[in-house]
Amino acid sequence: MARPRNQTERRRQLVEAAARVIAERGLAGLRIRDVAEAAGLSPGSVSYYFPDLDDLLLDVHHHAVDRYYWLRMRVVERCEDPRDKLLGLVEQGVPDDAADEMGLVLYELHLSASRDKAHAVLMSGLYDREVSLYATVLAFGVSGGVFAPIGDLRGVAMNAVALEDAYGLHIVGRNPAVAPQEARRLVRAYLSVVTGCDLEAWHAERPGPGRAERQA
Repeated sequence: MARPRNQTERRRQLVEAAARVIAERGLAGLRIRDVAEAAGLSPGSVSYYFPDLDDLLLDVHHHAVDRYYWLRMRVVERCEDPRDKLLGLVEQGVPDDAADEMGLVLYELHLSASRDKAHAVLMSGLYDREVSLYATVLAFGVSGGVFAPIGDLRGVAMNAVALEDAYGLHIVGRNPAVAPQEARRLVRAYLSVVTGCDLEAWHAERPGPGRAERQA
């Protein structure tokens, strides 16, 4: 492994290595040794930067939350039509499959929120940012006369994020009854009803943004 230019870069490498291990093996029984092996370093080097495994996990959670949110934000910023913005959010919000690294890491670490306030703050913060992002896109569509929502925008946004989270949990949990594309279709169906806009027809004519940026 190339020598990092500074401690920030080395910590970033360790956070990314830990995320890979969590996605592959889960949190149960995670050891410093596992992270060291994934990073190509000695256990002592990992402990130097992260004396406490809990501190490393918190950094992994923080990194995953920020990365996930900004990937979604970039999709919204790239699209001009509010329907494409909404389709892009749905496309990004549902995991690709049971091996989706970002989804696995987020779901594993979100579980820590029930026992640790710092993890709870990260989970709640991501939820609030996602709801705000949906609400902003919906408001943009309303102002342009594209959407005519049923109910308040925040309520619609909360339901959209909740649907994504619920389907995502079943997808990474390998539930054969929940396929990613079907889950996305069902979220689009919900949004079509509550926005008064046939997003499924729009999706068929002009597929929303792809998922290439997800791994960026």
